[in-house]
Amino acid sequence: MTDPGGAASWDFTLLAEEGEARRGRLHTGRGTIATPAFMPVATAGSVKGLLPDQVRATGADMVLANGYHLLLRPGPERVAELGGLHRFMNWDGPILTDSGGYQVLSLAGLRRLDDDGVTFRSHIDGSYHRLTPEGAMAIQHQLDADITMVLDECPPYPSGTETARRSLERTLNWARRCRAAFEERPGYGLFGIVQGGVHPGLRKESARRLVELDFHGYAVGGLAVGEPAAERDRALEATEPHLPRACPRYLMGVGKPLDLVAAVARGMDLFDCVLPTRSGRRGLAYTWDGEIKLSHARHRDDPNPLDPGSDCPASRDYSRAYLHHLFKAGEMLGGVLVSWHNLWFYQELMAAMAKAIEAGRFASFAEEITRRQKRSRL
Repeated sequence: MTDPGGAASWDFTLLAEEGEARRGRLHTGRGTIATPAFMPVATAGSVKGLLPDQVRATGADMVLANGYHLLLRPGPERVAELGGLHRFMNWDGPILTDSGGYQVLSLAGLRRLDDDGVTFRSHIDGSYHRLTPEGAMAIQHQLDADITMVLDECPPYPSGTETARRSLERTLNWARRCRAAFEERPGYGLFGIVQGGVHPGLRKESARRLVELDFHGYAVGGLAVGEPAAERDRALEATEPHLPRACPRYLMGVGKPLDLVAAVARGMDLFDCVLPTRSGRRGLAYTWDGEIKLSHARHRDDPNPLDPGSDCPASRDYSRAYLHHLFKAGEMLGGVLVSWHNLWFYQELMAAMAKAIEAGRFASFAEEITRRQKRSRL
């Protein structure tokens, strides 16, 4: 994409490929994202339990915030008046904002859906709100998101072909309206979202029709909603060949370390998931050799750190025995430290995959990390 003066302002460059796996660089107005990339989730403008400087230290280039939650509290108008979301949350790098499409699914008991948009009751105070494609664009514009997501309908799992078809058509209609309402600015991008449930034919159709609308990037939505990994992988394999090679691809809401490896192998570039911090608050650490549940008694007298070779202070400087104690004592520091460790590990995993793709050894890397991860040490 170019600005009116012709200068490049949004650019995605592929640096290396191995099979479908890609190593790239996404340039935005607020910075560059090395791909494959994992975005820590800052739903309400905060990565739970961590300071922005701690998130930066993990190597994260971009974070994700949620337009639905920020609409309800504190409100996009207030955020805009206070200088935009970056200043509000003290994050100077790129931010991607979700439109709230997932909440259309997860808050099924609080909303009414129609072809024009969705009316829902706030889960906070019961107040009523109306969200349309145009409204979703306006909200994310007020937040000053670097990457804006279209409003979509995420069908539940399982969904039959007819239900998934209706969702696909509605999402495509909303995508057209979002594309028309989005204000083009140098350095900013709008992503369309592929739907279609776990039906390969619908996924293929959704991707082809979405590409005709000419978005800056393309997301794969409607997965990570309870489907088996094999069905998710088939949906990705049906979608990927029909997405532009020259655009970034974002798999929404996925996942565990091996889920990320499998998705990179199927041509995805960007990821987000709450698992690193949610699991961290529950005492579950992700490591190169599998998961560690720190509340287990086996760690009570263990003087070893989570990862002595890591540069992360949380991984390197605190014993498993101490972390075990923090969780048993209900001390919030335990959740902070393990969340920090997990996000650091996820960024190390992304960097390792990128390096492997560049070296032409991603396939062997994937085999090795799969073997190590399945040797879980809970």
